[in-house]
Amino acid sequence: MRVGLAWDAVGPVEGGRGLLDLARSAGMDTFLVFDHLINVFPRQAWDSDFSYLAAALPSPDLSLEFATVLGNFASHAGPVRLAVGVTDPHRRHPAVLAQTALTLAQLTERPPIIGIGAGAQENLQPYGIRADHQVDRVEEALRILRMFFDTKGPHDFAGEFFTLDQAIMDLRRADGGVPELWVGGSGPRMTALAGRHGDGWLPSDLMSPAEYARRWAVVREAAVAADRDPDRIVASGGVPIVVAETDDAAWELAQARAIRYLALHLGAAQWRAHGVAHPFGEDYRGLSHLLPHRLTRTEVEQALAVVPDELVAEVAIVGSRRTVLDRIGELAEAGLQLPMLIPVSALASPEAAGHTVESLVWLAGELGSDRFAGRVTA
Repeated sequence: MRVGLAWDAVGPVEGGRGLLDLARSAGMDTFLVFDHLINVFPRQAWDSDFSYLAAALPSPDLSLEFATVLGNFASHAGPVRLAVGVTDPHRRHPAVLAQTALTLAQLTERPPIIGIGAGAQENLQPYGIRADHQVDRVEEALRILRMFFDTKGPHDFAGEFFTLDQAIMDLRRADGGVPELWVGGSGPRMTALAGRHGDGWLPSDLMSPAEYARRWAVVREAAVAADRDPDRIVASGGVPIVVAETDDAAWELAQARAIRYLALHLGAAQWRAHGVAHPFGEDYRGLSHLLPHRLTRTEVEQALAVVPDELVAEVAIVGSRRTVLDRIGELAEAGLQLPMLIPVSALASPEAAGHTVESLVWLAGELGSDRFAGRVTA
């Protein structure tokens, strides 16, 4: 199994470069950065009680621009693929995204991955960016990107949202390698788009093995229907981990406010499935509709007070290294090929961050071993 490491691209760029160096030394396949204008954590509640990181980061919204960061990282990446997961075609025209990706491909040893999603409200609404017909806009953007990457121009395209009139995009690597398109999202329309247009599928939400297998089947069925080889699509996904020496110790870390807050990213329907009403209302649809910078400290405190452990377990794998490995193994048996590890336990304390870094190296070694491959294929 190949392994990726994700960084939220918040704060000093040196922190991300250090994680990239870790990914390279551990033999990981991919290093992914998030693309946010506003971070997922609430600025009104951001203090040392929420996370020790607040002492060094005065705001959670020190979000770096992904293309500049990846361009800076290109000379450090070596055989590690660089990826963004995910950007959207609301803030960036697909032609600009294509130019960004093809430029980055000139700087890296392996062509980069451009993850495309439907867009989160935190990155759109506060800036007056239209977010209507989100999935339809993604589909047009994917068609244009695929056109730019796979065929010679000039290009014409007449869509509802984008138009090309003899558009040129001649950037190419000397070896002919082009960036890969990975599609984020786990709803039925986005998974179908991954099958029709994507080189990879990159859902952001952690799923049960059964649910991952069900949605991965939708991706593969859509690929077959589009006369594409489903075996050429990479099954990936974000895998947040809270890891410690023992399962009990990991659950102690999971009591940290910044970690419990992640359960609030789940929608009201997922909370109802556990018999609990979501504090943000019965119509709340989850992270893609959250505007974290508008939450008051009181709203955050009241919401954190009702988060059950069962919902923390819905957003992160919590446990010892062995438990985390076993859970990833179950997802691999369901189809997962490239987990993007998200080191959530590093939010809890400096000591937890140190153990998390050591665990990432251990997990990369185990997941890439013949022992693990034998288990998955047995």
